[in-house]
Amino acid sequence: QVRLVESGGGLVQAGGSLRLSCAASGRTFSTYAMGWFRQAPGKEREFVAAISWSGGSTYYADSVKGRFTISRDNAKKTVYLQMNSLEPEDTAVYYCAASQTLSMGVMTSPTWGQGTQVTVSS
Repeated sequence: QVRLVESGGGLVQAGGSLRLSCAASGRTFSTYAMGWFRQAPGKEREFVAAISWSGGSTYYADSVKGRFTISRDNAKKTVYLQMNSLEPEDTAVYYCAASQTLSMGVMTSPTWGQGTQVTVSS
């Protein structure tokens, strides 16, 4: 089983950037597909981005495509989300997720981190 801890959230002005990190524990990190989801107040959790175990395939929600980049470092057991050109609509709690199944960008039965708050002011 993998355990996930997110960091890097905070308050940023519109147009700014943040990089989220998700550190994983466990010896099998490199066998997991990883992803980021977010949940804004009063809304359901939504998919943001995902990356295959090798890093060879990435998937993005249309709302973040071209602004956000997901990457991973298997040696450090860490996945990143670089967020540029942030908008107030990106304000949410961002959750890291791990799954041993990633198909067409869909993760099955993911393990979740505790989340990190991202607030974008206008």
